[in-house]
Amino acid sequence: MMKPQTEQIFPPLDREAELDRLAAAMRGASGVGLQLLSLIGTQAESMIDMLPQSVRSGLEKATAAALEQSFSAAAASRGRIADGSDWLTRAITVGTGAAGGFGGLPSALAELPVTTTLILRAIQSIADEHGFDPARPEIRAACLRVFAAAGPLDDDDGTDLSFLTMRLTVTGSAIHGLIAKVAPRLAIPLGQKLAAQAVPVIGAAAGAATNYIYTSYYQEVARVQFGLMRLAESTGEDMDVLTAELRVRLKA
Repeated sequence: MMKPQTEQIFPPLDREAELDRLAAAMRGASGVGLQLLSLIGTQAESMIDMLPQSVRSGLEKATAAALEQSFSAAAASRGRIADGSDWLTRAITVGTGAAGGFGGLPSALAELPVTTTLILRAIQSIADEHGFDPARPEIRAACLRVFAAAGPLDDDDGTDLSFLTMRLTVTGSAIHGLIAKVAPRLAIPLGQKLAAQAVPVIGAAAGAATNYIYTSYYQEVARVQFGLMRLAESTGEDMDVLTAELRVRLKA
């Protein structure tokens, strides 16, 4: 049985030092995909072209379906299953990725909502780590907002931070609209993930590596997201202002 949640007390934050730390975390998140591209021997921009046309045309719909399932499943698991460490989550998703890659594209498609749920649950845990209750509608929206970040194979060096200030709310009937906004952005990195897992012979190895990289990436992005939210609460500044300053640091 889980212990009841206790109120967390956070010390005052050094604004400049915290922004520097978050910029370093964002750079780290943006650089994790290189090892995967080396493993599968291709370029990120050509990966989705490796998928059958039928899969490519249905990618956004499949992504939305995975998010729908994950949104409900991840939220339902909180309070029943204790939060795990970053490494435990990554180890579990490595296993699901290997299983998904072992059977090629059909098993990779079946594995998609499972891994998405595990990653979303990890994002919720990181929200809680920063003092935000994942049961609150605005925090549930912020958790989904993490998935709107460019994926780990994107080469924009993390400076596209528009996802951090997307205006998303969750109020029951609005969930479908929320997912509809996130799905198009998430469809590209998930399409790249599916393509990596479908590589002949090394599908299982690529699936394991892909899930490790994707889980690590979204965990780090979540820490940037909720770190900025915590800093905004600490300083009383608007998220847009802090995000703009973070962008300057990333371009420096």
